[in-house]
Parts: sequence; C-alpha cells; structure tokens
Amino acid sequence: MSTPPPFGHLFAGIAVADLAAEVEWFSRLFGRSPDILPNADEAMWTATGSGSVYLVRRPDRAGNAHLTLAVDDADRWVSELAARGIEPVRIETVPAGRKLVLADPEGNEIGLAEIRDG
Repeated sequence: MSTPPPFGHLFAGIAVADLAAEVEWFSRLFGRSPDILPNADEAMWTATGSGSVYLVRRPDRAGNAHLTLAVDDADRWVSELAARGIEPVRIETVPAGRKLVLADPEGNEIGLAEIRDG
C-alpha cells in the first residue's frame, strides 16, 4: 500500500524583477489573467487541480527558475502559444516524450512536457 502524499497543494514560485512584464507574459502562457493577486508583489495562476504557479517580486533571485508542466498535446500547444506570441526556445526529445522549452522575459525556463504512455 502506498503512502498518500503529505501535502494537499503545490505552490511553485518564480522570482521576478519586473512583475508587470512577467504577469503579461504568464497571462499569455496561461491564456488568462492571474487567478489571484494577493498583494502588490505577487500574482498566481491555478495550473492543475492541486497546483498553482505564482510570481513573486524578488529581483535578487530573478531569472533562475525552472518549471515543467505536463501537457497532453505538444503540437497543439506550439500552435496555441504562437497565436499568443510565444515561441519555444527549443523542442527537446526526451526518453518519455517531447518537451517545449520556453523562456520568459527574464530568462526563467518553463517546460511543457508531453509524456507518452508506456
């Protein structure tokens, strides 16, 4: 019998310097404005049923994040993101499938991984 996960929700934080520019870029990525603006230094999007991505103004730590989200159809995402003005920096073939690698304006890497079954 497996042990249930110890936590109920994941908040993946990305430190940024220019919050306004990053909110604009991530709004295009998610296809919507932030779900929550808790204060003047943070913005958050719900990414899954139990996971959120949030930006936090922390200029001293900006530009070094790496985040990967699982997607069902990489080709569809390439098309949708192109329509929103976002192009992958590269597309990688990995053992489990393919990964679109995006870069936000500050150089944070956002991966969209299409995982093959089996």
